Amino acid sequence: MIAKNVLVTGRPGIGKTTAVLRAVEELRKAGLRVGGFVSREERKGGVRTGFVIVDLETSEEAYLARVGEGGPRIGKYVVLVGELERVGVAAIRRALQSAQVIAIDEIGPMELLSQSFKQAVTDALNSPKPVVATIHVRAREDPFGRSVLSRKDIALLEVNLSNRERIPGEIARLVLAYINASGEKAQ
Repeated sequence: MIAKNVLVTGRPGIGKTTAVLRAVEELRKAGLRVGGFVSREERKGGVRTGFVIVDLETSEEAYLARVGEGGPRIGKYVVLVGELERVGVAAIRRALQSAQVIAIDEIGPMELLSQSFKQAVTDALNSPKPVVATIHVRAREDPFGRSVLSRKDIALLEVNLSNRERIPGEIARLVLAYINASGEKAQ
């Protein structure tokens, strides 16, 4: 069976998001419409101060989390669940309607504070469209993470220093193999 969903894991800072972004570029060059969102770090003076989510179709941005007061908190970061839902969940929902491939960066502790996010991820994984997602290295510690990782329709790729240059091509190859096997055409 060809996996429909490709999950990318690895330690923080190893290049999971970069791998997904490069795979998105390859898939777009192959004529596929890719939607969803990616996350990027925000740094000030060389110090990480937060995480920003970016909608791949509209380029809209919002804070996922940042250093500050309030809650809910993950480590030193305040998670802005409403912003995740406004931009990230909306990007997944839009991709379910209009894209051929759905990117989700990341399925991790901050994002899992949102029930709407978990439902959107479930809907994406259950849809006929392939999903490319990063998943936190300790996702098995969370019931939702375990349920995602136990699915039979996933390929799990672990990014490390020796393979991180090859991973984007592997992601694209797996997605294209699924699309070709399912008979869906690039638009």
